[in-house]
Amino acid sequence: MHQPSPQGTRKRKRCIIIRMEKDGPMEPVNTLARDDEKRRFILQVIQPGLAGLMDGTVSSLAPLFAAALATRDSKTAFLVGLATAVGAGISMAFSEALSDDGKISGRGSPWLRGIVEGFMTFLGAIGHALPFLIRRFETALIVASVVVGAELITIAYIRKRYMDTPFLSAAFQIIVGGLIVLATGILIGKS
Repeated sequence: MHQPSPQGTRKRKRCIIIRMEKDGPMEPVNTLARDDEKRRFILQVIQPGLAGLMDGTVSSLAPLFAAALATRDSKTAFLVGLATAVGAGISMAFSEALSDDGKISGRGSPWLRGIVEGFMTFLGAIGHALPFLIRRFETALIVASVVVGAELITIAYIRKRYMDTPFLSAAFQIIVGGLIVLATGILIGKS
């Protein structure tokens, strides 16, 4: 019968494997340490970055495209997109940094997570605002729409790569969400 350790917890088993390098010596690899490092990277960088990228990309579609279609002016659309990107980036940075201290959740430094999430939120929102620096409105609108498509596919890829979500499932989920928000912005902008 297994007896618990004096502290009442089980010890974690370490798994050591031997990896053979081509034309080189055999070297031990600690898979537990590697798995812990990968998990920490996903919790501290990938997850907040992905949340920020998704939020910045999707939530900024409605105000940007509503302003663009209501005014049919590239400069106005760009300024609305820039204000949305900056405001959302700051908001999400503070939201993530102040949500928990990382001790209970094991998610690490709240300030690192906040900086990552805020920056990625800004990046997601500014990406489809930048085409409105093009003076010709119709051209800017087409380029911005293509950028939105590229952003959504990038998010689906990141979800597949780091979150083990099947690509088609991830693409379907993010594209449906993006289309709903985009449609909202178009309807408001054309009213």
